[in-house]
Amino acid sequence: MSTFSHLPVLAAEVLELLAPKPGGIYLDGTLGGGGHSELILEKIGPQGLLIGVDQDPAALAAATARLTRFGSSFRPVAGQFGDMELLLRQLGVEAVDGIVLDLGVSSYQLDTATRGFSFRFDGPLDMRMNSTGGTTAADLLQELSAAELERIIRDFGEERWAKKIAQRIEQVRRQTPLTTTLQLADLVYQAIPRRFHEERIHPATRTFQALRIAVNGELEQVEKGVRAGFSMLRRGGRMAVISFHSLEDRLVKQLFRGAATGCVCPPKMPCCVCNQRPQIRLVTGKPVTATEAERESNARSRSAKLRVAEKLGTND
Repeated sequence: MSTFSHLPVLAAEVLELLAPKPGGIYLDGTLGGGGHSELILEKIGPQGLLIGVDQDPAALAAATARLTRFGSSFRPVAGQFGDMELLLRQLGVEAVDGIVLDLGVSSYQLDTATRGFSFRFDGPLDMRMNSTGGTTAADLLQELSAAELERIIRDFGEERWAKKIAQRIEQVRRQTPLTTTLQLADLVYQAIPRRFHEERIHPATRTFQALRIAVNGELEQVEKGVRAGFSMLRRGGRMAVISFHSLEDRLVKQLFRGAATGCVCPPKMPCCVCNQRPQIRLVTGKPVTATEAERESNARSRSAKLRVAEKLGTND
């Protein structure tokens, strides 16, 4: 079995733009192996507090073991980052100085065959971030209609062959349930005409992404988490979000821009009646990406995009 990766993506850029200060309170909403948390804890010192949230019990255990040297400055919390407002208030924390969200799947999850995230290994079609309960990818493939599967694969995977793949799934499952990663990967490989196979990515990549997003409600979590982050940041606090595919980045971009917008009244209105004021300012106008050196040393960083926003006060 793989272990949680200790190589956080865009680490230097996150530290520079998040700018953690000694004694501050910070939230790592996607704790994983604790890479970003460790760097933040080193900056905030023993008087600071880092709250690490993750829904994966294996991640919490690995990060807790790694960060034990920081003592009471580190608080691991089981949960989803979309629920950060409730989780923080349960700890008696009313506001934080910074938030980091490293979206997507950890290297550990991808490299562990029994988690079912990758077709590089044969394993059960699970794909749950929290494997202690909930619906698996195999459940979706067996229970949803072809039309529903087509929508998921098209919308969450941006797959042009979604209809053909969904039809093939429906045909195959009549004969035998789809229960393993290699079964599904081979089905998608056969469903997409060979002349349309891309050189750089496996034909099943987008379908696997779509099912994973559907299983875990990932886009809903991103929207809930970012909006909750705007609420829980204190004035001058910053939120750093790292996304790994276009759907996530587009959503984060829209949420950030919406919160950074002031009046939304029609241009012809003589005066403002919406009373909307900007909640944040954009620290990064365009997403920050990995350097060439990092892309070469850490393949996961190649698709990473970092966006950072700062909470405004009522008088800004």
